[in-house]
Amino acid sequence: MNTQAFAEEKAIDFNIIQPETTYTGGRIERVPRGLPKTTESLCPECLRIIPALLREDNGRVVMEKTCLDHGFFKDTIYSDATLYLKMEEWTFGDNRGLANPAVPDAKRCPEECGLCSLHTSHTGLANLDLTNRCNLTCPVCFANANAAGYLYEPDLEAVRRMLLAIRSQRPVAGRIIQFSGGEPTIYPRFLDAIRLAKEIGFSHVQIATNGIKFTSEEFAHQCKDAGLHSLYLQFDGVSDDVYRRTRGEPLWEKKLRCIENVRKAGLKIIFVPTIVKGVNDHQIGDIVRCALDNIDCVSGISFQPVAFTGRIARRELESKRFTLSDFAHSVYDQTGMCHPHQDWFPLSCVTPFSRFIGALRGEEIPTLSCHPHCSLGTYMFVDQHKRATPVTQFIDMGAMLQEIDLLARKTEKARLKFFSRISAWNSLRKHFNEERAPEGLTFNKFLQTLQGMLDKDYGRGQMEKNGFTYKTLMLAGMHFMDPYNYDIERVKRCVIHYGAPDGKLYPFCAYNAGPCYREKIERDNSIPFEAQIAHLANARNGHNGCGGC
Repeated sequence: MNTQAFAEEKAIDFNIIQPETTYTGGRIERVPRGLPKTTESLCPECLRIIPALLREDNGRVVMEKTCLDHGFFKDTIYSDATLYLKMEEWTFGDNRGLANPAVPDAKRCPEECGLCSLHTSHTGLANLDLTNRCNLTCPVCFANANAAGYLYEPDLEAVRRMLLAIRSQRPVAGRIIQFSGGEPTIYPRFLDAIRLAKEIGFSHVQIATNGIKFTSEEFAHQCKDAGLHSLYLQFDGVSDDVYRRTRGEPLWEKKLRCIENVRKAGLKIIFVPTIVKGVNDHQIGDIVRCALDNIDCVSGISFQPVAFTGRIARRELESKRFTLSDFAHSVYDQTGMCHPHQDWFPLSCVTPFSRFIGALRGEEIPTLSCHPHCSLGTYMFVDQHKRATPVTQFIDMGAMLQEIDLLARKTEKARLKFFSRISAWNSLRKHFNEERAPEGLTFNKFLQTLQGMLDKDYGRGQMEKNGFTYKTLMLAGMHFMDPYNYDIERVKRCVIHYGAPDGKLYPFCAYNAGPCYREKIERDNSIPFEAQIAHLANARNGHNGCGGC
């Protein structure tokens, strides 16, 4: 059976909630399904917006495009067309963006960014770069830290303004902040920034870090006391040969010490492996096993296939490109878990959960309405023996997602009383197969675990220690774009945004690739050379809120 026939046979027969416009009147076109189809992309050489064709090619999905000045380009988007088409089946429509976008009358994405009236998603995760300095020199760093030739390091008052801009989004204020860089832990007032985020009202504060500072147990406890919840920990493999190639030096022992100190401090970790084909893709299974071995403090893995932000020869691009379907197959081949065509869903499939919870509360809550090809993932439920079972093995995911979507619509139309809410949740019981569930997981415990995922008050701290929730491991892949595979429809739906000193918010793949707003923003807000010596001297002398760099 060809992939187009597969898509038609498996097509879902239910109505999608699909708005026609954003809050400020921008036209929303539904994500097209099936192959072949066209989209807008960029020329990798001049970054001009050009049309692109997506089609099947010997079981793969490829993007083909031609620039009048720089010729023809072809790149593999998905190595498995069947999995690509499955991702499109499980999207539940767009959101309506922001009611108060910084650019209210944009005409073309991604040329007028910040967020604009064409953007359909609000912020799921906000990044805020504290510095472009780093204590590593990683060959694969998209931030180009240390090589920029200038110092970007906003003061605490600028950080406050950026945090307030993220919180001021309407109708859904930003709630999760991730401090990033460079290496955020070497920011002169790092702990003060964490405290500030908590004071301003962020419910969840995390950092994207290489973990080197966390080789100090004292520092880990300081972060916990300041209000940090989790580390997005750079974690490319389980041996020094990998780190020498991806990060320029051996780091394995430091990663282990970081994990141990995070455990002692009561923080959480999400492993973040940057996957480069032929370098560390053979250790994907080992990374999963390491996470399971440390399930008491590791809550997830976010695999990120490397993006090529600079120019690359066509043959090298073909040999090094690693797609999300490559990742899904590698997990199965190296662990025996998570069948590529059965156990993976796009991140956007959780939209019905958010809509339902929001309807019960009578308010809009953060909804991950990203493009179905931005990411894929599954949840592993891990028993006391550290055996992992994908949620899809004991839950009929498709039927449950459809029912929750319908429940959300019904709930929006009528305020449910308390017992009606209980009845609505219990209606999902029929999708739960107790015989196939992992040891000790009842339906009630499953619902409590869902509650813990959606409400951090139930998913961490004493509630977690008391066994309110079941141990889970999020297993996900997120492929950020580069100019070779750029799809503007993905940019419009991005849910991972960067706060900037100009008060605007930028989609991840517009900030770091394509138009690459990062470089302009950092240059415009860099510290003049003559002021850098004094600035760094103050940091070394302890004027930093974190005991020195």
